[in-house]
Amino acid sequence: MTASRTFKVITYGCQMNAHDSERISGLLEDAGYVPVGADADPDVVVFNTCAVRENADNRLYGNLGHLRPTKNAKPDMQIAVGGCLAQKDRGEIVRKAPWVDVVFGTHNIGSLPVLLERARHNASAEVEILESLEVFPSTLPTRRESTYAGWVSISVGCNNTCTFCIVPALRGKEKDRRPGDILAEVRALAAEGVLEVTLLGQNVNSYGVEFGDRLAFGKLLRACGDVEGLERVRFTSPHPKDFTDDVIAAMAETPNVCHSLHMPLQSGSDTVLRAMRRSYRSSRYLEIIDKVRAAMPDAAITTDIIVGFPGETDDDFERTLDVVRAARYSSAFTFQYSKRPGTPAATMDDQVPKAVVQERYDRLIATLEEISWDENKKLVGSSLEVLVAVGEGRKDGATGRLSGRARDGRLVHFAADPAAGIRPGDIVHTTVTYAAPHHLNADGPILTHRRTRAGDAWAAGRVTRTPGVTLGMPTIGAPPPQPAATTCG
Repeated sequence: MTASRTFKVITYGCQMNAHDSERISGLLEDAGYVPVGADADPDVVVFNTCAVRENADNRLYGNLGHLRPTKNAKPDMQIAVGGCLAQKDRGEIVRKAPWVDVVFGTHNIGSLPVLLERARHNASAEVEILESLEVFPSTLPTRRESTYAGWVSISVGCNNTCTFCIVPALRGKEKDRRPGDILAEVRALAAEGVLEVTLLGQNVNSYGVEFGDRLAFGKLLRACGDVEGLERVRFTSPHPKDFTDDVIAAMAETPNVCHSLHMPLQSGSDTVLRAMRRSYRSSRYLEIIDKVRAAMPDAAITTDIIVGFPGETDDDFERTLDVVRAARYSSAFTFQYSKRPGTPAATMDDQVPKAVVQERYDRLIATLEEISWDENKKLVGSSLEVLVAVGEGRKDGATGRLSGRARDGRLVHFAADPAAGIRPGDIVHTTVTYAAPHHLNADGPILTHRRTRAGDAWAAGRVTRTPGVTLGMPTIGAPPPQPAATTCG
């Protein structure tokens, strides 16, 4: 009997890409492939790529180069490249790396098993890039590595035209998924023991644009509150221009919706925001933050910030620091601007010198760390509920520390007696004893420990598999679905 071919998926980029990789793994398993062992070379390597930052290109082509000797020594090995960079570079990937077997885009993940077989049969590279989404990815099977947390796509694509962003050109226009399908997937995950769900979209809170319901996202959050067994709901990434008061109310009034909000700022300068085509201004942004804090004083707010956008002056950068100080972020994803071919910003005048960008970036990081440390210090002595996680930091052999996330998203390292048998997926309550800029420590005794089905599944080495979900009519008050249309922060 012929052994099953093995595979490995390597993911770059955002949570949307990570979720796409779960679908790629589910597809390959359904086609008879099996995940590769830890110490073996896979028969199929799939790179699921990102195109948002300049170094994404360098990472991909560097890794493809490293694989060339392995491919030469093992001719039956196949290499596939998908995701945003594949959508952008298309046949250029095979020209630069002719040992690649398959190139597929963001709109045709479901074609991968067929393309792999076709490439083997024809002994030549297969490149298939669709220009628009024909089938929503939720129809594909999914292999989820986590037993306790899951991503659920509610939309794909983006209707914004930010001048620094290439995502709309690669993911297409926004396409909203039917509310009933979303809730069916959420219920299926909860039935498997998953405790936490993150709702995903390139512009998650514009959800409902396809069926004309501006309040659809708030309704969806409230509907998640009725899902039995679901303890935590998060979402990412929203856009300030679409953030409405009903979403704030839904967050505050739905017990399982976490009081954590990722609200991309990008810049605190109205001049730069205008050049970025970000359709809000700093005053509107801070107004949203104030409303969130008034409704949820314990909310932890995170953000995205770009330093050195073309034309950014010293005064523009100071305006960004002003907003950072007012918003009091618990953490931030920070980026030095880099040109992305195909974006309007790449051809703008007044590109900021690298040395200036670096100096501003260093000042931003210092300011953010000072604020996040101050905010974390306020939690010393408080009791937190922590969802124990794997891969969230360190397990200190000397102290027995484990790691997990508090309900507000903060990273917590806590002391645990090995005899207690605490597993990823379990829930503990513990007291914060020390604060650092990027995490909290809880070195005292565990106050409570709740074993969960997710922890049982993790201990047994099980993964969460969900079939594709396709239902009929939407729920939560949405009108009947419209005909299919084509499809950060």
